[in-house]
Amino acid sequence: MDQELINALAELTDQGKSGALCTVVKTKGSTPRKEGSKMLVYPDRSIVGTVGGGEVEGRVIARALEAMKSGKPEILSFDLIDPGEGDPGVCGGVLDVFIEPLQVPFQLIIVGGGHVGREVVRLAHWLGYRVILNDDREEFCTPESAPEADRYLVCEIDQLPDQVDLDSRTAVVLATRNMGIDTQGLPGILEHHPAYVGVIGSRRRWKLTREALLEDGVSEERVDQVHAPIGLDLNAETPEEIALSIMAEVVMVQGGGKGVSLSTL
Repeated sequence: MDQELINALAELTDQGKSGALCTVVKTKGSTPRKEGSKMLVYPDRSIVGTVGGGEVEGRVIARALEAMKSGKPEILSFDLIDPGEGDPGVCGGVLDVFIEPLQVPFQLIIVGGGHVGREVVRLAHWLGYRVILNDDREEFCTPESAPEADRYLVCEIDQLPDQVDLDSRTAVVLATRNMGIDTQGLPGILEHHPAYVGVIGSRRRWKLTREALLEDGVSEERVDQVHAPIGLDLNAETPEEIALSIMAEVVMVQGGGKGVSLSTL
């Protein structure tokens, strides 16, 4: 594996991005690349490395994009004999390419580094999530205050969509200090349709927040995507218990669970 590809893979991991690694695993006869040749495909179709160029590479890139969505690896086999029969080349050999989707762990963004936010960071890290902590107050968003986070973003909540990917593998937990922050950030967050959005607070606080969002033009359909008050009913009191309630709901939504006692099923 050449150094450029090694660096690209390391950067992919550091930045929490997805991609697909395509490797020539078997060849027979004359082929454009030999066994072990690798190519990294990004979601925007850009690449590092090559598995042979031409139509073979184009087909591999297309299938790599599908693999990123499905999360399933596969092996493609190409006969390079007769383009008239649909073959992607005339070299005369056979080429097998293994496509391996590289998906980062499910991402959890916690907005608010107070007592509950810090405990959510701790529990989410233990559960294997890639954890991002956000707060507009620098002292609440540091490795000293919450050492288990993978990334710290000191910025206003409405700047989040410009800083991170809010996609179908992302959950957002708003453990903020007041309703004004929620109404400031939720419109932009909801536009990106993350897998989960939850807001901490009382039913009255959410009622007022919901009304403010609707008055600001956010559609009712989008507002109804929000889980609020956040978490499952565990009768939680301490920050640790509340964090457990929140993460139980995140895991439930992510996995399509029902959140009921297994003894009743």
